[in-house]
Amino acid sequence: MTDFLSEAQALFEYTQTLRRDFHMHPELGFQEVRTAGIVAKELTALGLEVTTGVGGTGVIAILGGTKPGPVVLVRADMDALPITEETEAAYASQTKGVMHACGHDAHTAVLLTVARMLHARRAELPGTVKLVFQPAEEGMGGAEKMIEAGVLENPKVDAALALHVWNERPVGWFGIAGGPTMAGAEIFKVRVIGKGGHGAVPHLAVDPVLAAAQVVSALQGIVSRNVPPLQTAVVSVCTVHGGETFNVIPPAVELTGTIRTFDAAVRQTVLARFEQTVQAAAGAMGCRAEIDLQRLTPATVNDPGAAARVQATARRLFPKTDVDTTNYVTMGSEDFAFILEKTPGCFFFIGTANPDKGLDAAHHHPKFDIDESALPHAAALMTAAVVDLLSGKTG
Repeated sequence: MTDFLSEAQALFEYTQTLRRDFHMHPELGFQEVRTAGIVAKELTALGLEVTTGVGGTGVIAILGGTKPGPVVLVRADMDALPITEETEAAYASQTKGVMHACGHDAHTAVLLTVARMLHARRAELPGTVKLVFQPAEEGMGGAEKMIEAGVLENPKVDAALALHVWNERPVGWFGIAGGPTMAGAEIFKVRVIGKGGHGAVPHLAVDPVLAAAQVVSALQGIVSRNVPPLQTAVVSVCTVHGGETFNVIPPAVELTGTIRTFDAAVRQTVLARFEQTVQAAAGAMGCRAEIDLQRLTPATVNDPGAAARVQATARRLFPKTDVDTTNYVTMGSEDFAFILEKTPGCFFFIGTANPDKGLDAAHHHPKFDIDESALPHAAALMTAAVVDLLSGKTG
């Protein structure tokens, strides 16, 4: 049996160097010019057919085997977040106000390593691997842009894989579930409009602050009283903006937040009740409300067959480690969902936390960092999963 893990460990310095370089030089969505340039250079050096500027700053490389077979797409996201880093790592971000606080630097470095490992055995491979480096995953529509640019065609993709380093679980853990694995996401902006006035004479105003408070409170009843107890949803108000000074009632207050669901019927119920609840609560206080609801992503739903194949690969590759296949789900969202809507595939998680080293900050936190010893795990499992999908291996 091929020792994919030993190969990935032999390439650890390559993976780590790339990951730290990307970490030091983070770029926001659709601005990943430097990152995409390095990706294209590394892929071109392997002699692959490389296309740049896909969907903005995306990169695609085609790795063809020597025998006929399926087309497997493997995706990594490249964008960083508008967060000021607080890790004090030697490789901390050198770009003010921008950091890789989610692990996309690791994803990009891992997929470049996977490209090397697959290229080394291309003479044995049936079919084709489409290596996709995607921009703007963080709520900016990068996956949709690449789909519009034809990433799933020429050649037509038969299966798709992606992974996420995961600081909610320790190094050595793998989360690979069939069915829903990450939630669909909406973002909302609600403007509660009243009539401003002096804080000393509130009866002469129509107070949108009080109305906004009622809206926030009322929204918490949507999930508890409209969603079946054995199903799930989240409605979170995350910002409240209104007023400029202590003694003036403002004319309007703005609320923003997110809605997360897995099930399509639950989603429709929550969205309908959201509109009704906001309008009713604001209206009861004499105000009116303007609502802007935007869909970020559908739920990320793994094909059961593809997930079972990756689970089997993981168990074979890591027989003594924790492969969590019991429907691991998270309310986080992921735009790989758009690809999984159109082609069967699997999105899986690699544990990267190490509390003993202080490497367990949550994703999107200023102190986020990972235990890099998990990088070979990620590269080995992805490479082996691709090979198994190409060959039709199921166990």
